[in-house]
Amino acid sequence: MPHRTEIPTVHNPFPQIHKVAVLPFFNLSTEPTLDGRKVAVAYYNELQEIPGFEVIPVGVAERAMTEARLTLNRPEDARRLAEMLGADAVVVGAVTEYSPYYPPRIGLQVEWYAANPGFHPVPPGYGLPWGTDEEKNIPERLILESRLAYAREQLRTQTPASGVNDPSSGAALPGTNPTIEGDKSAKGNELAHLWPDPRGLIPPPPQPTPREMVPSNDPVLVHTRVFKGDDGDFTAALQSYARQRDDARFGGWQTYLERSEDFIRFCCRMHIWEMLTARGGAGKSQVVWRQDKIR
Repeated sequence: MPHRTEIPTVHNPFPQIHKVAVLPFFNLSTEPTLDGRKVAVAYYNELQEIPGFEVIPVGVAERAMTEARLTLNRPEDARRLAEMLGADAVVVGAVTEYSPYYPPRIGLQVEWYAANPGFHPVPPGYGLPWGTDEEKNIPERLILESRLAYAREQLRTQTPASGVNDPSSGAALPGTNPTIEGDKSAKGNELAHLWPDPRGLIPPPPQPTPREMVPSNDPVLVHTRVFKGDDGDFTAALQSYARQRDDARFGGWQTYLERSEDFIRFCCRMHIWEMLTARGGAGKSQVVWRQDKIR
């Protein structure tokens, strides 16, 4: 008999970031045989499948970077490359650790740099349904990650000289200036028991006039994760992913751990989905009726 299966979905939660370029990843691991370009292609393929994104091929971005003699040692280089490609953002990634042997392991550190200097960092938790009935459905992992993110931002405001920033001094882009600001009257003496202040995680309503732009050189999105082939949550997600693909190759989901190319691509998928889900990119689950195969 067919059985009901719910497949999670994700979409681009940032209408201002539509066209994205992906550059070859840096290999910072101790495995010299790892090809950072292949990791970038895997990331490109998975990002291209997310509704709302148009992704520039890795080869096109790589050629433009070479012709312009950019080294990407500065945020300004990434912004210049984005402008040359007509992209809204450039993805700069690095593999921090890697082992293809069981259990396979890979660490990914990815930063998105926006072409518009008015786009400010978007922390985890931004755009999630805080203060609504749906808040109870937010996973505990995202709640913890969000609390840590905006606690770090508030700690940055606690300096005796500067006090706390004015909430009205945001960037020009509505909804993408989630830096946590406190009360001006606090003058830097905001008490820890008053944290966290969730105002920075709730997008502001449309304004009648644009705000004054405050430039930022920080990446608009940052996500760092280490994926391990023997982690229970990871293997559960991999099993679900393999069933959705109806992969006819022999061996089932376990063989994804043996094939480095498949393992890396699935890790890129997990990385992208986690980053977008933590910032309001989760969509409604798609219901699919499946019939088990007779063996």
